[in-house]
Amino acid sequence: MNQSKTQRVYPAVNNLKDFEKLVESPTRDIIVLDSRLSQVGVMTTMGRRHHKQVFLHADLIQGLKSDLYAAEFICQNLRPYGIISTRANILEVAKKRGIITVQRIFLLDSRSIETGYRLLEQIHPDMVELLPGLIPEMISDVSRKAGIPVIAGGLIRTKKEIADAFAAGAAGVSTSHKDLWSFE
Repeated sequence: MNQSKTQRVYPAVNNLKDFEKLVESPTRDIIVLDSRLSQVGVMTTMGRRHHKQVFLHADLIQGLKSDLYAAEFICQNLRPYGIISTRANILEVAKKRGIITVQRIFLLDSRSIETGYRLLEQIHPDMVELLPGLIPEMISDVSRKAGIPVIAGGLIRTKKEIADAFAAGAAGVSTSHKDLWSFE
C-alpha cells in the first residue's frame, strides 16, 4: 500500500486551527475548503512563510462571490499556489495570472461528466479533482482522456480507498479526514 513519490495525499482543512497545525507539519500541500474572506489572506501568507503550497477553493470562500472580480482579487491580493473551482471564469483568470488551476468535477451523471470534459478542453487546467473519489473506473477514464493529474476527493474515509484511488491512476487524494493526512 505504498504510494509513489508522485502520488500524494492533499490534506483539506475547513478551519484556521487545523490549518495552523498543518503548516507546522511535514506536508507540502494544503487545500483550504470552507473559509472566510477575513481568514484566507492570513492563511495564504502563513502558508508561504512555512513553504507550503496552499490551494484555495474559490467557490467556498464565505464573503466572496464566485465571479470575475473575486478571481482577480484572489489572484492579485492573496496569490495562493493554486485555485480550485468548478467555474470556468475563475480558473481562466487564475491561469492567466500563473496560478496552478484545479478544475473540480462532480460525478453525478453522464451529463455532468460530459460538461466536465468540455470544460477541461476549454480551460486546460493543470489538474482535475473528481468527486466523489470512490469510483476507480472514472479516475482511470478521466486520467487517460484528460492527460493531466487527477485528484480523487470527496467521501474518502479509509486507507483502502486512498490505495484504490492511487491504483486507478490518481496522482493525489484530497481528504478532510485528519487520520489520513499522513497516509503512506
